Amino acid sequence: MNYNVIITCAVTGSGDAVGKHPRLPKTPEEIANAAIEAAQAGAAVAHIHVRDPKTGEAGRKIEWYAEVVERIRSSATDVVINLTAGMGGDYVPHPENPGIGGPGTDMATPIERLTHVEELLPEICTLDVGTQNYANSAYVSTPEMLREMAKRIQACGVKPEIEVFELGHVWFAKQLLSEGLLDPPPLFQLCMGIPWTAEANTENMLAMRNMLPGNAIWAGFGISRMQMPMVAQAMILGGNVRVGLEDNLYLEKGVLASNGQLVERAVEIVSRLGGRVLSPAEARQELDLKKR
Repeated sequence: MNYNVIITCAVTGSGDAVGKHPRLPKTPEEIANAAIEAAQAGAAVAHIHVRDPKTGEAGRKIEWYAEVVERIRSSATDVVINLTAGMGGDYVPHPENPGIGGPGTDMATPIERLTHVEELLPEICTLDVGTQNYANSAYVSTPEMLREMAKRIQACGVKPEIEVFELGHVWFAKQLLSEGLLDPPPLFQLCMGIPWTAEANTENMLAMRNMLPGNAIWAGFGISRMQMPMVAQAMILGGNVRVGLEDNLYLEKGVLASNGQLVERAVEIVSRLGGRVLSPAEARQELDLKKR
């Protein structure tokens, strides 16, 4: 059981959710404001993707990241910044020639996936340590790509949040640790319920947790209706938690949520289970981060 809980809020994500939620953050200003709102509600960490401000489609332009980061850092609200480094791995085989990418493919080199991280130096960035089916496409991160990314993240002094979607991802993360490409203690995020990876249930979260290195710090989350059950489950199993509109659009059936409302609900769950929520300053101490 974890009684001192770090809440991460994933404020917008990269999924095709713009038409499903009229208030999903799209512009850099909206995304920064969402991170600030989440922090004011009790989140210690804001996990950030960016979108095309005009269309709302997922993007990875460095100027969008830069504006978000600048707005957060210049605000009066403290929050740990966690930038995704997972964009640029989407592969959809061309229907007539599967050896090349078809519509919907967005493949980038390790250097391209980390350009914004190396320039903006967030406290945390994600490292998705594997390849998997992802809805109707594949997400591709090969072992050699991940070794190069881990080296570059390590060199710039950013803490990688190791996102794992399957048991094999945990296994490879431990391989990176053994090769000295990840600094201890490692930080893991157990990602549950994303089609077609590990289903969000107690058995799968427990299996992943049991494979983690003994010194690991970890969090877990579920998507959609399993978001709040996995908040309770992660805390009970000794982990930290994540909520936010990236993973779930609803506060309850038929009621669209804001990031702040989802964080408030997570705070309530943590409190009712006898725990307390850590501040950004306490989270930095727990995760051995330096404020930037």
